[in-house]
Amino acid sequence: MQRYRAYGASSGEEEEEFQGTQEALETQEEEPVVHLEAMDDDLCQTDGKPSPPPPSSESKSVGKPPGGAAGTAVKYSLFTWFAVLALLGVWSSVAVVYFDIVDYDGVMARARDFRANFTQVLQGKLSAYDADGDGDFDAEDAKVLLGLKEEPAPPKTPEEKAETHGKQATDGGAAQRSQGEESAGTTEDSTTMSDAESDLDSEIQAAVPLPAFVEEDFVADDPREEVEHLQARDADAIDTSGVSVEAESSSRSSVVESAREVTSSKLTREQESQMEVERPSEAETGSAASQTTAEKRSEAVEAQTKTPKKKKAKLLNKLDRSIKADLDAAEKLRKKGKLEAALKSFEALVRQHPLSPRARYGQAQAEDDLAEKRRSNDMLLKAVASYRDAAELPDAAPDLVRAALARRAERQQFLGRTRGAVTTLERLVQIFPDDVSPKNDLGVAFLLLGDNKSAKKVYEEVLAAAPANGFAKVHYGFILKSENKIAESIPYLKEGLESGEPGTDDGRFYFHLGDALQRMGDQSAYHWYRLGHERGHFASVWQRSLYNVDGLKAQPWWTPEETGYTLLVEALERNWESIRDEALAVMDRQTGHFVPEEENLREKGEWGQYTLWQQGKKSSTSCQAVPKTCALLEKFPEATGCKRGQIKFSAMQPGTHVWPHTGPTNCRLRMHLGLVVPREGCRIRCTDSSRTWEEGKVLIFDDSFEHEVWQDAASFRLVFIVDVWHPQLTAQQRRTLGAI
Repeated sequence: MQRYRAYGASSGEEEEEFQGTQEALETQEEEPVVHLEAMDDDLCQTDGKPSPPPPSSESKSVGKPPGGAAGTAVKYSLFTWFAVLALLGVWSSVAVVYFDIVDYDGVMARARDFRANFTQVLQGKLSAYDADGDGDFDAEDAKVLLGLKEEPAPPKTPEEKAETHGKQATDGGAAQRSQGEESAGTTEDSTTMSDAESDLDSEIQAAVPLPAFVEEDFVADDPREEVEHLQARDADAIDTSGVSVEAESSSRSSVVESAREVTSSKLTREQESQMEVERPSEAETGSAASQTTAEKRSEAVEAQTKTPKKKKAKLLNKLDRSIKADLDAAEKLRKKGKLEAALKSFEALVRQHPLSPRARYGQAQAEDDLAEKRRSNDMLLKAVASYRDAAELPDAAPDLVRAALARRAERQQFLGRTRGAVTTLERLVQIFPDDVSPKNDLGVAFLLLGDNKSAKKVYEEVLAAAPANGFAKVHYGFILKSENKIAESIPYLKEGLESGEPGTDDGRFYFHLGDALQRMGDQSAYHWYRLGHERGHFASVWQRSLYNVDGLKAQPWWTPEETGYTLLVEALERNWESIRDEALAVMDRQTGHFVPEEENLREKGEWGQYTLWQQGKKSSTSCQAVPKTCALLEKFPEATGCKRGQIKFSAMQPGTHVWPHTGPTNCRLRMHLGLVVPREGCRIRCTDSSRTWEEGKVLIFDDSFEHEVWQDAASFRLVFIVDVWHPQLTAQQRRTLGAI
């Protein structure tokens, strides 16, 4: 109306014009053809009233086409302003969306929260009118209350259900039992779905965790810093097999051409069904224990899924709350992946508010994300420093201090700076002495450094404060087993795995528990191996290596033709006598060159080894004593270049027994050349098949499968061990796979 007044028309004239226009539009709908003169007459008479005085010349000239009538001018003006308003609405919507004027995510979250809370309140108040016993008030309950439907019978007790089910099973036979099982399965599925829906509602209101950091393809920046502790660079070096293991994260995998190297992951193997043949008494021995353990694990998983909602971390102090809008804007850029812009925003906030912990923490997160994007260790080091700065600022919120220091320790471990991570975690434990989580992480860091004594002390403190902590139990059990306290380690490993807590479902713990049980003569070891296989940690019950490449052919015994290394086999068998003579000369001159086996694999006896190549590196000192043997092998890079294997002499004395064990990786095959073999009493078992050595002949097997050795002869046995790359590995994979 104001726009009409702007053109000089009074309020009375506006009303008359509007009424006249409405009647003209109605007339047009009834009569398709109307002359302009008739339209003028209609406009001049409204309900018998005289027509209003003609508008001024200024009013006529605006919005009126040449030669047109007054009614046409008014109609055209209405359409024009309708179009203008529509365009304004469209552009306003575009502006709202483009400039993020409205936080739609927040609005939707509040709407869901309101819906969930309102539903709970409403159902709580109406539960008194629940007539059908389904736990809520709905249309069926209303029908019962209004008399439109009979009230359902009360639900049966579990005893009545069991009795009814038993009668049906007796009368109906196997077919009715099947139907009962199917209906039970349906009930369980519906229960699971309802639980999942309730969990979804909980997650909507829960605090959003910090984004996970993808750790692929980083390389430690300065290996000289930890040169005295090379084992600290191995992120997963918790192993007592006596071999060094590579740094691989359980949360990531590195793609190498068409094959994928995995640690404790699901593998597809050829002939797997044949390899999973169990010992005759295993299924009967461990069936009861298997059922009990499965029930315990199921209960643990159900308890985990019903954990209460996480409390939202409080990261802001008083200063941070005063600049919350700027912090939120910078954080929104980071979450949208605009990392460079986010980093600039946080850096500007740090310059303006140098005492803001949240601004400094946001800067660290942006640097962390940018390091991942650029694959830059330099940027990651900046993030490590920024996390420290954020935690050390005065009045920093406790949740922010905890998050910053925990992330800093994790990044330090990733960079291979495990000693720095230990210092950070010790600081975190000092600030939060009642928090078990940083203590558990500190124990792992000590294990990575090879400091089992300090790790043991940490886990003893954790178990004293939290006796049921599954994470501490499996690690404490592992430490006890590494100390050869086999019987003591078993309950800790078993209870830790049964707890189902995060961090316990690891192939190494299944591996060591099964190994401990085997050494105690307990056949339930294969129950745990089977569980490990079902959880995706082992390729099969027999093949239990942990550092694998997916898709490689898997079988316990190989022929030279299957390997493709026939030239190497022929060279070894053709020169076996000269190889034997050099080995015997070393033994005769100084038997101390045969170092006792240090992998804790012997139950009894003496077993010595003399190594020429280890992890693809030649031992020049050792080769000086056996020059012909080393010269021969240097012609075969599939052996000397095998970074995941060894080349060595193995001398085993009478009365020696080697426990059942597996190698660490499926990336190699192992050749045994017989040099000195007694006629009777020496044998090797791989899976469920045993063989014997012959002098001058090569045996080939995959040591990632379980194998065991007996030496019950009257004299020593001497073989030459040569590890070679698995023939299906590509040249690229052989170059890039880490050493073991």
